[in-house]
Amino acid sequence: MERLRVGVIFGGRSVEHDVSIVTAHQVMAALGPAHEVIPIYIDRNGAWWSGSGLNDLDAYRNKTWNSAAEPVTLAPTRGVGGLMSIKKLRSKKVDIDVIIPSVHGTFGEDGTLQGVLEMADIPYTGSGVTASAVGMDKVAMKAAFRASGLPCVPDGLVEVGRLDRDPDAVLDSVEREIGYPCFVKPVTAGSSVGIAKANDRVGLAAALDVARRYDRRVLVEKSMDGCLEINCSVLGGAGRDPKVSVCEQPVAWQEFLSFEDKYLRGSKQGGSEGKGGSGMASLDRQIPAPISETLTKQVQENALAAFKAIDASGVARVDSFVNESTGETWLMEINTTPGSFSFYLWEPSGLAFGALLDELIEIAMSEHRAKQELMFTFDSTLLDKDGGGKVGG
Repeated sequence: MERLRVGVIFGGRSVEHDVSIVTAHQVMAALGPAHEVIPIYIDRNGAWWSGSGLNDLDAYRNKTWNSAAEPVTLAPTRGVGGLMSIKKLRSKKVDIDVIIPSVHGTFGEDGTLQGVLEMADIPYTGSGVTASAVGMDKVAMKAAFRASGLPCVPDGLVEVGRLDRDPDAVLDSVEREIGYPCFVKPVTAGSSVGIAKANDRVGLAAALDVARRYDRRVLVEKSMDGCLEINCSVLGGAGRDPKVSVCEQPVAWQEFLSFEDKYLRGSKQGGSEGKGGSGMASLDRQIPAPISETLTKQVQENALAAFKAIDASGVARVDSFVNESTGETWLMEINTTPGSFSFYLWEPSGLAFGALLDELIEIAMSEHRAKQELMFTFDSTLLDKDGGGKVGG
């Protein structure tokens, strides 16, 4: 049987650029010889590259990817079915059967890359345009959750324009509606980038000043002191019932995990050799989470409902808080392209990383086939008529 040609897209114009490189290399290692892997790297300037040399992490450490690969482009044209090499004014097509988007954050996890792949009519893993966009926007995400009757961490939205016009009124509003301590987050950023904890008015002003550099909208959430963060993963799509992984409790050695804490502590300086590499898989955690069966079930049920609420597909990670003394649970967020594809949650659930990727590819191919049966055009007689005037309403 001919091997599938699997493109893995990573990097991108995102503050989570380096995390994406780690995730992609874990994916490419797990795909192994059963697939023909085609690395596709998007550098920080938005240029696309492809070539076998991109399998070496030294290409990124030493900033030599432009000599390890050649420039390519992905035309949003149906029927091309792959990359176009543009080296030295030559054009060469690189066929691709399916793509695994491994870009975290902006221009990758937010629906923009998914839109290009939809236009190019190439099967791809993970959530579609709408679910990706909603999952990236914390305000839209929580609106979808609340519309489905799901409990969310209390929050308030700060518009940067209003912050500029009347900063004291904004601070007063946050203190009145959310209180201290609280967390300040850019609406569309992830991986702890631009996020800070505020314990007083001075800290709140400073946190808002940092977060606004990453987004024109900032979310302020109540700090769930006394609660445990509990995460689990969901896998589904293509008309199948989604299933949930075991739960985990990330173990923080400080009050709040910074970007470096999440991805570099205990790592091999960015290495991702096999299952023991760096990234989310190396973060200190307890699996399964040390909570009751009742709370575990509630967290998992909320995660499944959150997955369905935004019409997610593929694999996602849903982060929650639980209060063991009251039995209450709250949703924090869903990640539609989670770090390391949450394989560390699926392996204890009986699904190896390679098998997880096979399921993601199968879901992608099934969903793509289903789309081919839908109608996207309509032949009308509108242009055959001579109305003698302008067209439009």
